[in-house]
Amino acid sequence: MVSLRAFLDYSKLPFFVAFLYIFLYMPIIVLIFFSFNKSVMLYQWSGFSLDWYRDVLQDKTIWTALYNSIIVASSTVILSLILGLLFVYYGAPALKNLLFLFYGALIVPEIVLAVGLLSFFSILSVPLGFTSLIAGHTVLGLGYTVPILYVRFKELEYELIEASLDLGATVGQTFFKIILPLLSPAMVASALLVFIVSLDDFIIAFFCASPLTQTLPLYIFSVIRAGASQMISALSVILLLAGSLLILLLSSLKVRRIFFLGR
Repeated sequence: MVSLRAFLDYSKLPFFVAFLYIFLYMPIIVLIFFSFNKSVMLYQWSGFSLDWYRDVLQDKTIWTALYNSIIVASSTVILSLILGLLFVYYGAPALKNLLFLFYGALIVPEIVLAVGLLSFFSILSVPLGFTSLIAGHTVLGLGYTVPILYVRFKELEYELIEASLDLGATVGQTFFKIILPLLSPAMVASALLVFIVSLDDFIIAFFCASPLTQTLPLYIFSVIRAGASQMISALSVILLLAGSLLILLLSSLKVRRIFFLGR
């Protein structure tokens, strides 16, 4: 029988959980609140204003940095998926013993990976820019795509592949019509993960990008070096809203798919 003391302690658990969530999300709440502050001073409220959001939308430098980030992230996703599929499909028997190489990209501190990539590019005389930045992010992205795709590939029923080949399909037809559709959920999950990691990455971009290849994290860093800015707060809220809308969209599509499949 549970003692009264244990019950009282357990009854306090929801309050501790609520306090923990408030503690974690309070900086975001403060950021959203003060992004509408009219004052230039960050923590001195002087009235409600949307001027900072207007400045963000009209700043061409921000749009250029966002465009660069999207180009780099999209290229990284494409290369990571292609290389990941090739590694998994053609190297599955040996990949089990080599999987630690891809986990190493996640275990090794990113600063070490960034310095190593910079040294590698310097030895090969590769100029810093979009090419070096995409290559660095692809190395990081393979640490996510290869393990995810490998786990899903090992779960496939090999009888389906054998049946496809026995019925006269070529290896290419089997890959595109059997294996690739079955791997599509893992591909979508890894693509979203790599896109977010690449879009948010700062350390590799700081070491592997040229001054002319400014991504959004590099732009934010260059602005906040002089101190906190209300425009950066507004930009952060816009990015938070865009990410939330993307998550809601993906969740709604997943719910609709489950609903119609259930019917």
